[in-house]
Amino acid sequence: MMKRETLFSGISALLLLAACKGKTPPAVENKQVTVSDSMAKIITIDTAKIATIKNELTLSGEVSYDDNTVVKVFPFSSGQVLDVKVSLGDKVSKGQTLAIVRSADVAGNYTDLSSSKSDLAIYKRQLEQAEYLYKNGISSERDYTEAKENYNKAEAAYSKVKDQIAINGGGNTSPGGTLVIKAPESGFVVEKNITAGGYIRPDNNNSMFTISNMKDVWIWANVFESDISRVKVGYTAKVTTIAYPDKVFTGKVDAVSSVLDPDNKVLKIKIILPNDGMLLKPEMFTSVIIANSEKAQSVAIPAKAVVYDNSKNFVVVYNSKDDLKVRQVNVIKTVEDTTYISSGLQAGDKIISKNQLLFYDAIAGNN
Repeated sequence: MMKRETLFSGISALLLLAACKGKTPPAVENKQVTVSDSMAKIITIDTAKIATIKNELTLSGEVSYDDNTVVKVFPFSSGQVLDVKVSLGDKVSKGQTLAIVRSADVAGNYTDLSSSKSDLAIYKRQLEQAEYLYKNGISSERDYTEAKENYNKAEAAYSKVKDQIAINGGGNTSPGGTLVIKAPESGFVVEKNITAGGYIRPDNNNSMFTISNMKDVWIWANVFESDISRVKVGYTAKVTTIAYPDKVFTGKVDAVSSVLDPDNKVLKIKIILPNDGMLLKPEMFTSVIIANSEKAQSVAIPAKAVVYDNSKNFVVVYNSKDDLKVRQVNVIKTVEDTTYISSGLQAGDKIISKNQLLFYDAIAGNN
């Protein structure tokens, strides 16, 4: 009898071993745990859902002013800079003096104005005299016509010099050659290329000042060649700066360059941001996160619901207050506050996403 029992036990063990070989052993040993009424008040239960997988790409970039809302102030004439009234970053009002320049060109224009004015007066008297003589039959029509043409030429020369002075100073010049540079629009001085004592050459194409209202700014971000396919116009961009590490500025990708930068082999993308409070300054370094949605879908849960233990990811599944299970899940990726799951959960499964670590320890026997 004893031998038969031993033989039966041995056969049972072999059958059990064979059955186990066809199953995947559970990741953890779940113990019976009940959610008490007091514990129910401090937990949060979420439902796993099917969602489109979001993707994120982190880029480096820098702040620039909006080229569409800037005014560049160019020199009208060559000369020496006597004084500069503003500094880089100053807020200026329309018509405010930016700099004072002494220009030989301006002084020459006023000399030409005086000379052409004198010539005009002379030819006007000659015309009046020729008209009188012609009407009284003393001189010929030819003499009168010639005098009239000379007067018209003198008048045109005088008007030309007046226009030159108006264009090259807009009423902000004086006969002594002083040229006052004034702000054409209100805004902030975002670029300054002159200093007192410097000389403005006629062949210098650089602007003296650049003024921007700074209501909007551009972020130029760098995209490496391997990531070009992951960035498109319209994608959401979240921008952070060293100056304001806890503040996130949100905008859209407005433009993607068609060519790589020849120096560092990156593609430039432009992001337009509203500059509320004028916090963003040109040349600031930024970190840019580009978010887009892929076509693929998977089960998604709150990222805070995942428990990371022994290089694996787990969740606490809530079937009822008396039926809790710890289940291992395979994580595809985590984007912002959402974790995407490839296996271990199905849509509709309920999981604990707050204080789940208390139940995880109790169920898995880790306490």
